[in-house]
Amino acid sequence: MNYIRFFETLDLDDIAIVGGKNASLGEMIQKLQPLGVDVPLGFATTADAYRLFLDENDLHEPIRALLKDLDIKNSALLQKNAQAIRTRIMESTMPLVLQEEIKRAYDQLGQTYKSAQLSVAVRSSGTAEDLPEASFAGQQESFLNIQGYEALLHAVHRCMASLFTDRAISYRHSRGFDHFKVALSVGIQKMVKSDTATSGIMFTINTENGSSDIIMINAAWGLGENIVGGRVNPDEFYLFKPTLKEGKKSIIKRTLGSKALKMLYTDDAKNPTKNVPTSLQEQQRFCLDDAEILSLAHRGLAIEAHYSKLAGSYRPMDIEWAKDSTDGKLYIVQARPETVQSKTYLNKEQHLYETYTLKTDPQTLKVLAMGKAVGEKIGAGKVRVITSMKDFGSFKAGEILVADNTDPDWEPIMKQASAVITNRGGRTCHAAIVAREIGVPAIVGTGDATHCLKDAQEVTVSCAQGEEGYVYEGLCEFVVHQVDHSNLQKTRTKLFMNVGNPQHAFAFARLPNDGVGLARMEFIINSEVKAHPMALYYMQEGKKVADEALIKEAMQGYPDPKTFFMEKIAQGVGTIAAAFYPKPVIVRTSDFKSNEYMNMTGGRAFEKEEENPMIGFRGASRYYSSEYIHAFTWECEALKYVRDAMGFTNVKIMIPFVRTPKEGAAVIKIMNQAGLIQGHNALEIYAMCEIPSNVLLAEAFLDIFDGYSIGSNDLTQLVLGVDRDSMLVSHVFDERNEAVKMMLHMAMVAAKKKKKYIGICGQAPSDYPEITEFLVREGIDSISLNPDSLLKMHEVVGRIEADMQVHAKA
Repeated sequence: MNYIRFFETLDLDDIAIVGGKNASLGEMIQKLQPLGVDVPLGFATTADAYRLFLDENDLHEPIRALLKDLDIKNSALLQKNAQAIRTRIMESTMPLVLQEEIKRAYDQLGQTYKSAQLSVAVRSSGTAEDLPEASFAGQQESFLNIQGYEALLHAVHRCMASLFTDRAISYRHSRGFDHFKVALSVGIQKMVKSDTATSGIMFTINTENGSSDIIMINAAWGLGENIVGGRVNPDEFYLFKPTLKEGKKSIIKRTLGSKALKMLYTDDAKNPTKNVPTSLQEQQRFCLDDAEILSLAHRGLAIEAHYSKLAGSYRPMDIEWAKDSTDGKLYIVQARPETVQSKTYLNKEQHLYETYTLKTDPQTLKVLAMGKAVGEKIGAGKVRVITSMKDFGSFKAGEILVADNTDPDWEPIMKQASAVITNRGGRTCHAAIVAREIGVPAIVGTGDATHCLKDAQEVTVSCAQGEEGYVYEGLCEFVVHQVDHSNLQKTRTKLFMNVGNPQHAFAFARLPNDGVGLARMEFIINSEVKAHPMALYYMQEGKKVADEALIKEAMQGYPDPKTFFMEKIAQGVGTIAAAFYPKPVIVRTSDFKSNEYMNMTGGRAFEKEEENPMIGFRGASRYYSSEYIHAFTWECEALKYVRDAMGFTNVKIMIPFVRTPKEGAAVIKIMNQAGLIQGHNALEIYAMCEIPSNVLLAEAFLDIFDGYSIGSNDLTQLVLGVDRDSMLVSHVFDERNEAVKMMLHMAMVAAKKKKKYIGICGQAPSDYPEITEFLVREGIDSISLNPDSLLKMHEVVGRIEADMQVHAKA
């Protein structure tokens, strides 16, 4: 056959013949299938077949005339001329020789799979497609569950016509591709029976911040077209490559998607697939288990390693996968180089750190809608709600595009938008992919943006606050900071960061740092668990608790309260540990006060009123108490899982508010019983130094703990006898007070004498350069700073250490 190539005869040297998509399938079948990467077989029409089709039907000149001087910004004219080209192609006759070869190849594929009416996927593959500099994702058509030769021939014909969809013409024009130098190959691949199983997309790079250490998997019930098309909000899973390669259970995040629809096969040749609502049970559980997630991720690693080796440089991948319900296997159905973050990764100035920040406190702004953030930018403008392609002519450049969901037909107007908002879709849908390529902020999966936002309404779209994106009322002022840290010199004093929110961890990790000096467990409990830990423990024991319905709603996707608590803690801590790996990450166990615990869901039954919670039932005293020991044990078990099962041995643990050495010993005994043993797997356990007794009895405490981290806020409060929450005496609260500095000096002297680690994670160094100077001259091991003051203090510490060196030589 002259115009057909079977996948198993192809490799990446054949891109000019069958396009990137089909060449890649052949490459994987030949090189990766022996390694366990299963790929369904199939065949492809060649670029020569497409050219033969154009030649035999004299289509070159008519197409050229319709494309001449075409203004792609004129949506109406683009639609009209593109439709005219497609109509001309569909009215043309498929060359007889090509028809015969397609039939022979289809029959041969059917014999391989023992099926006379084999169900196949028919996908377009441009000969300039899937190259590192352009994704061509979704620019041409795909047809699923095609059965029988006549239906197959019609689908191939429609694929060829789809080279001239509005979006494909616009895409090529905007990227400088000559329309007549791009030919089209059609891939015909055995369908995976995933309509009664699950399918999705996998990226071997973090699509939002470019971290090359992350694998992201999206999954939904049924055929994967719903994820690509943005019609469902899928389940989302993140894995950490370095520990995954070591065989660890490196799932650092799971997010349950609503998955409201699933695409199934039908027996109707005209409509071979249909969408049906998913059941409530399907919506409320993850559609992949851990074994399947890890299996997919390992295949992603193998594919990425292979393509990177061929390219001679790092090559992250965009992979489509499907689970077959007949044999239970996971199949890779497509793989292409990722084209947005990889380009950034390969070319970015590693020393530049850019942030978008709202000038107004977000807490004071009215939130109109929220969803998943795509990118890390902020955009503002007037809303334009578009419900169908016929409304494209009303869209004006600079407006904010709001739609139920977008497909690749929408790209011409997306390129004119200042931001994009959709009701549906996940981070791997076409709206998200295109938004990243054109560099505008997007929020997908809001649920109701088209209803709560109105035409001409002025709004601000913020993707700069982590994984959640927010639509705020009005045009909010924002600033763009670009910091060049290429000239910063390494300091002797370790400069750590205080990190509370795991959503910001990967962005903060791009700053020059030596690790995390304070990761707050209470932030993770408050933002992810959202329920009193003892309420969860009682539910696990089969006991009734207040607010049980609310807690169960938060637990969707998890089988029981303990699994929910453990996994939420492990994912939050694991995300921070992954972002800074292999640098040290010091995790402080939960340090809520009783009034804060009381306000958590289900909390009132487990907390007593205290006159002064700041110096009441908190920290170590709570951990060994019969009223809380079960919750603390769960916390320890979760941290053990992070270190041992997930592989994050860079996590160190810090105990807050330890009033006496005896309390310290009691807490460490509980930790040991939960499997957290000092020295095992390089585990270090520190104590907060924040009570005068921690300073006065420092040597006794340091016989128990591996080091100290000074909490300057509480230490100042207790040294000066000032309630730091009281406005009446707030003027007395000052970490620069001589009595406080004496305490800092005494703690550092004791730690040096015992040859133990000592750092500081309180607020003082972030606020006062003079405190930073005092600590550096005293020889503190590390200073943990808020991210916004890290670079400034890096320069301060560098100058101080240089001055100390000069004086030492003198």
